[in-house]
Amino acid sequence: MIAQLTRHNRNPLSLLALLIFVGACGSAPPVDQRYSNRHAYPSSEPAPQFSSVGERAVSIAVAQIGVPYRYGGQAPSGFDCSGLVHYSYLRAGKSIPRTTGQLWKNANTVQPSEMQAGDLLFFSINGKMQHVGMYIGDDQFVHAPSTGKHVQVASLDSDFYQNALLRAGRPR
Repeated sequence: MIAQLTRHNRNPLSLLALLIFVGACGSAPPVDQRYSNRHAYPSSEPAPQFSSVGERAVSIAVAQIGVPYRYGGQAPSGFDCSGLVHYSYLRAGKSIPRTTGQLWKNANTVQPSEMQAGDLLFFSINGKMQHVGMYIGDDQFVHAPSTGKHVQVASLDSDFYQNALLRAGRPR
């Protein structure tokens, strides 16, 4: 392959730049495999059985990892934070409000020690409650963070999210 490239491109700096670019494409950080499967379960494996709507909503939300953030988005073509939560719960069989403010009003407060998969986490950004994510367990949550980013899993152990967390709530 390198011989073919050098035959067509005699400039060694161009070749070096191309090789660096190709090498960089394969050097992305590893993805946590627990949250990387965006496809249906293979037919040889039974689909997981969920004991709650919250667990089903988490499964649906986690399947959206990698989908781009889109302001006002509420579909797999793009999500904002509350759109991801709304979409996931709706697909899990429970209708909940669409906006972060409405979700806040419609959620019963849950103590951190009692959080379950599917509970909502409300965050203050720039001094104002304006972000929501969904608890998935083990101090992790799934959310659509902001413009230019994608649906992802984040840790409540990070200083940023610890300081920004206002409360957890369970949808009514």
